[in-house]
Amino acid sequence: MSTTPAPGLRRFLGPRPPQPERCGLCAAVVDEDRHRHLVDTERRALVCACPACLLLMDRPGADTGRFRVVPERFLHDPAHRLDRNAWDRLRIPVGVAFFFQNTPLDRLVALYPSPAGATESELEPEAWADVLGASPLADLLRPDVEALLLRRTGEDTTCYLVPIDVCYELVGRMRLLWQGFDGGAEARAALDTFFARVAERARPVEGVGEAERRDAAVRT
Repeated sequence: MSTTPAPGLRRFLGPRPPQPERCGLCAAVVDEDRHRHLVDTERRALVCACPACLLLMDRPGADTGRFRVVPERFLHDPAHRLDRNAWDRLRIPVGVAFFFQNTPLDRLVALYPSPAGATESELEPEAWADVLGASPLADLLRPDVEALLLRRTGEDTTCYLVPIDVCYELVGRMRLLWQGFDGGAEARAALDTFFARVAERARPVEGVGEAERRDAAVRT
């Protein structure tokens, strides 16, 4: 005997309540606003993590497996400069993009937010080396879990090293708010607020200690 409610009964009962966020490893319920993430390198996806699973996956040597902990560090390179020609070499049609090293694909991936979500841009290896490779942030970038996030406003370009889930948060927000050809006023205001928050959290790359640099080199 089926226990599935008939269509008429489902309408009477109303829509299903929203399902809670759950850990991608053990299915425990996690705080919707304050949980951390893992990168599933096989599925190329972010998964939520409860504190216990996060601790398990953050132990030494665990970052070589399928699931990798997304760090929480934000770094800024105030000395990094890109002129318009250099930006054009990146083949990014909008003023925001992020770049990360994808281990399963064994290459650098360049993405930018759009009404359709995260859109990939073909990136020439030479362009990466010439345009972004000069920044010390490139040497600190951890594969799969961190990204270089760039924003171009006028003739200025800001460059941050951020957790990869922050980039996808931005993509989701822009997809939700985007209107018209250029995104619209609401999307631009949200973009300003987003980067203001990133700037508040970012510390200068000059302040990164030698131990942190060695750790990045080992993980790369």
